[in-house]
Amino acid sequence: MEPTPIAAEAERATRILTAGVARVLPPPPATRIMTVSNHKGGVGKTTTAVNVAVALALQGSRVVLVDLDPQGNASTALAVPHHSGVPSIYEVLVDGLPMADAAVQVAAAPLLTCVPASIDLAGAEIELVSVVARESRLQRALTAYLAGLSAAGRRADYVLIDCPPSLGLLTLNALVAADEVFLPIQCEYYALEGLEQLGKTIERVRIHLNADLHISTILLTMYDARTRLADQVAAEVRRFFGDKVLDSVIPRSVRVSEAPGFGQSVITYDPGSRGALAYFEAARDLALRGADRPAAHEGQR
Repeated sequence: MEPTPIAAEAERATRILTAGVARVLPPPPATRIMTVSNHKGGVGKTTTAVNVAVALALQGSRVVLVDLDPQGNASTALAVPHHSGVPSIYEVLVDGLPMADAAVQVAAAPLLTCVPASIDLAGAEIELVSVVARESRLQRALTAYLAGLSAAGRRADYVLIDCPPSLGLLTLNALVAADEVFLPIQCEYYALEGLEQLGKTIERVRIHLNADLHISTILLTMYDARTRLADQVAAEVRRFFGDKVLDSVIPRSVRVSEAPGFGQSVITYDPGSRGALAYFEAARDLALRGADRPAAHEGQR
C-alpha cells in the first residue's frame, strides 16, 4: 500500500532529523539577514523564528538566531540558558560585548547558534537613549560577528532576528541590521490591521538608515482549515503581497504550542506532526526562493 503524501513527508522529516546534518538546501549567495517582525502580538512570530531556524539548520544551513525579545521565549524554546548574569544580547548592545562571547550552539541542531536574551534587555531601550548611533548597535556587532565566522570558514547562511511585539528601539536596531523583513501573519480577522504602520516604519528606515531593507517573506500562521474566514484572510494576504507569501501555511497545532514547554521546537518535539512538516516546507520554500537572488552587500557579509 502506497504511503499517503503526509505520511511520506513525515518519514522524510524524521529521516532528516535522525540521519545527522547534511546539505539538503542550496546555500544563498550571501548571508541573508532577516528580522522576524510584526508589532502585533500573538501572531506566531517567535514560534516561526525558532522553527524556521531549526528546520533550516537540520537541512544543512548554518543559522544564527538572535533573540531580541526581553521575554526570551526563543531562548527558552531552544533550551539556551538566559537568566540574568548569562552573557546575552543585552551585554552586546549596552556594554559592547563581542557577539561571539554570547553566542551558544543549540544542542538539538548543531548548525544553529543562538544569541540569547535575558530579562535585563527590558531596560536596554532606556539605557541606549543617550548612546551615540544607538539604532545601529546591533548592526555593528552582527557585522563583526559574521566577519569572524567567515574568516574561520564557517559563513552563516541565515541570520534570523526575533523582535519584540513593538516598534521601539530594539526593533529599530533589528530593522537597521537586516536586509529582509520576514513577516508572520495569522489567518484571523485582524490580520492586516496595523501593517500600514509597520510599512511606514520600514519606509522611514529605508530612507534614513537602511536603503536595502524590504519585506521579502510573508508566512501565514494559525491557519484553521475548518473555517471559511481562514481561507478569506489567506486569499486577501496573497492578493495584497503577491509572490512574497510562502506557499506553505502553518496550521493551528497543539504540538506547536506544547513544544516550548519542553524546551524544544516542534521540529524536534514531534517531527511527524502537521506543524513540524509545515515549518519544514516553509524553510525549504524560503531557501529555494532565495538561492538565486542577487547577493546584497556581497563581500561584506
